[in-house]
Amino acid sequence: MLLWRIKSQFHSLKKEHRIVEHIAARGDVLQPEYHKPTPECPHPERWHMYDSMTAEVEVLDFLKAIVTTIKPELVVETGTFSGLSTLRIAEGLKANGFGRVITCEYDPKYSPQPRNASRTSGLSEWIDARNESSLEMKVDGRIDLLFCDSDAPIRGQEVRHFLPQINPYGLILMHDASSSMKTVREAALQLEQEGLVSVVLLPTPRGLVVAQKREGRK
Repeated sequence: MLLWRIKSQFHSLKKEHRIVEHIAARGDVLQPEYHKPTPECPHPERWHMYDSMTAEVEVLDFLKAIVTTIKPELVVETGTFSGLSTLRIAEGLKANGFGRVITCEYDPKYSPQPRNASRTSGLSEWIDARNESSLEMKVDGRIDLLFCDSDAPIRGQEVRHFLPQINPYGLILMHDASSSMKTVREAALQLEQEGLVSVVLLPTPRGLVVAQKREGRK
């Protein structure tokens, strides 16, 4: 009976909430990437992760490198979760010496995470963390970098929502776009088929779309 009660309490929590509690108890633990092999990425064990919800460690490093390379003034991130990707983006902004990242998380369970982390890391001045829906969020100004990492079914809607504000010379990144996780991949390819964006599919374990808005480019 005791075992049943423990199991029931464990499974009653959302997977994401269990991960947050695990992070709070043990911190970020580096481990091999968990995703299964795909045709485009047959050796996922060569990558690393902190947890199954946060982007691969190499993708986090890539985020910072993108920020220091294209020098964005405004970055928008959807799906903050633990805030690790937010912090990498903010590190890039700090290295540049300008810019800000607006990050949003719909689930209030996660919303304190980036605020606490940014304060302890000294990056709070670069981060605007919001607890709201990405599809309802309004931002002022031109978006130079959009990183979509929220619920997979709405990633395409997010790009459509922010597309009018996206710099045609900026970048759109969509995480979880591997061939085994078809929702995001197909949404990105549909946007490309409609002539809205140009897409490159990076062969990471969980998949990463790098796209650019077509309208306005010369």
